[in-house]
Amino acid sequence: MLLLQQIMSLVGKGLSPDVILRETLHLMSELLGLNRGRIVLLDDAATDSCKIRYAYGLKTDEIERGRYKVGEGITGHVLRHGQLIIVQDIDRDDVFLARAVTRDRLPPGPVSFIALPIRIEDRSVGVLACHRIRVRNRALSSDVSILRILSTLAGHLLHLDSMMKAKTRALEEQNEMLMHALEHESAKYGIVGTSPALLKAISQLERVSDASASVLLLGDSGTGKELFARALHLSGQRSDKPFIKVNCAAIPDSLFESELFGYERGAFTGATGVREGLFEQASSGTIFLDEIGELPLTLQGKLLRTLQEGTITRLGGKREIKVDVRLVAATNRSLEIDVANGLFRQDLYYRLNVIPIRLPSLAERKGDIRALALHFLSRANQANQRNVNLAPDALARLEDHQWPGNIRELSNFIERVVLLADRAILHSEDVERFLPATELVPLVETPRSTRLQRIPIPEGVRQYMANDSHSADELRQALRSAGGNKSRAAQLLGLTTRQFSYRWQKICS
Repeated sequence: MLLLQQIMSLVGKGLSPDVILRETLHLMSELLGLNRGRIVLLDDAATDSCKIRYAYGLKTDEIERGRYKVGEGITGHVLRHGQLIIVQDIDRDDVFLARAVTRDRLPPGPVSFIALPIRIEDRSVGVLACHRIRVRNRALSSDVSILRILSTLAGHLLHLDSMMKAKTRALEEQNEMLMHALEHESAKYGIVGTSPALLKAISQLERVSDASASVLLLGDSGTGKELFARALHLSGQRSDKPFIKVNCAAIPDSLFESELFGYERGAFTGATGVREGLFEQASSGTIFLDEIGELPLTLQGKLLRTLQEGTITRLGGKREIKVDVRLVAATNRSLEIDVANGLFRQDLYYRLNVIPIRLPSLAERKGDIRALALHFLSRANQANQRNVNLAPDALARLEDHQWPGNIRELSNFIERVVLLADRAILHSEDVERFLPATELVPLVETPRSTRLQRIPIPEGVRQYMANDSHSADELRQALRSAGGNKSRAAQLLGLTTRQFSYRWQKICS
């Protein structure tokens, strides 16, 4: 229990996985006598081998010798099959290699070796292993139980670290692309295109770039709201200050307040320190609240006060903290309808709607499709080290196609073409086979809107559905079939959980 308490204290401090994993091996030795602990991970350079990445009680040359092929020795076997192995006596096991630590470095008498898989999403990515003196009062099963917990924790830490690094790399690449685009007139602010509808939106953006009032970006999904928000930030006086993006649809309701406004020590179980919220992190800069319509009703009042007073109060705190933040919000929902249905505060809506900017859909930007396709083609070629080109007739075919998913769908389509193309120059008939086989066609005319249904399309191509794509009866039937589980019900209907929840609130609540 002391070991777990110490490790979770390190996790609560937000330290890097390197620090936590090394200290875990240290505590295993000091508190449990599980010595010469090591964490072996797959080698980045070769997927069929692994090496010791973290260790305690091993010399540098021993760590260097700790390299194994997948399936080789005890460590390689655990990595390949994802199963725990306990060697009761290393001197009597023919498979045990004694490669990293030679026998003369170990104490006399029977020595055991315990190795457990470290898994991420049902995939073995490493091994947690250690030596154990067999003559101990503590039961072997007790040591195995604690090691199972530690290997699970190691997997979670490595997974989170991997996701954070991937997000950081993606953000760095996006920032680099945007800064490069800002230097060229052909892609001002990183927004490609010269259609009248787009230029009108950019003109509105430039006129309000130096203002401090809130901006509300409106438009369908995939029209580039985040890119416009960044352009608004970069073109204003706060361009050298922080730009913080918040996807309101991705934050659980229970974490909204602590994420946006931070918390004080002791505010809740596990709050061992003070943490700045995203509004404080964005101070002097810009905060972008994407999917603002997903903000819980209970938090909308606190956001309104922050916008009016320019202060925030951390969760569990009493002191008001001044923040100087420009708010840019975005939504693809009709906030007016949400206000009428009691899902969104009217006073907050008026506060956000000071400067509304509507972003045009790709259907309103037909003249930009060619430039966008070439832009995405260049980026996909560079990212995947390919050299695929589109002939004029292929570009003309893309201009004729209806893109219900807007710019995002076009971008994903171009990337798919680059990855799957079997020749250097693609013509109209070549891109045709990558396009959805059918378009959205009217199905049922209702007083509210035209219901749309997509007939079967090639496997792997994402469907884009209208907001009223399913009736209340269909939603309720799916929820009953899923036993009340909304995530499973959403899967049955081909929706994301957020899309299902939105439709449920809109027509079933």
